[in-house]
Amino acid sequence: MTPLADAVLSDARRFLSDDYLPKITRSLDTLSDEDVWWRPNPASNSIGNLILHLDGSTRMWVVGIAGGRPVARDRASEFAERGPIAKDTLLSRLRATLAEADATLAELNGDTLLERRKASREEVTVLWAILHAVEHFGMHTGQIILLAKQRSGADLKLSS
Repeated sequence: MTPLADAVLSDARRFLSDDYLPKITRSLDTLSDEDVWWRPNPASNSIGNLILHLDGSTRMWVVGIAGGRPVARDRASEFAERGPIAKDTLLSRLRATLAEADATLAELNGDTLLERRKASREEVTVLWAILHAVEHFGMHTGQIILLAKQRSGADLKLSS
């Protein structure tokens, strides 16, 4: 594998499991199960919805599209859920998906990154699917942090 491919795959794995997941976990540490399902207004998602969405989207883009494995997903239900699903249950599901995504990323190589795969509306490279998944996860991690700060008023102590 090329040094660039190694770096891309290694960094994607680190962002998901070593950067974003601890931030989400720390955010949930400040909240009750009820707070996880709070919404600032009817047009917004709760943290619970965002975690369900990250679980579904990461499984689809990394395990399904990049990894080439069959994945069943009901995207609408990720946003329709109103809970309460306990925060520990949500985190367990997300951790399991990230472990599966990590194993998938560990199996890929430089040649695989340029392969084209069918996504729902288009064909993308495996690299595109991975970059999209990491960017998407980061965006929603930021939303989760903001919602947790709004709801708890706590300093999440996320700085390094």
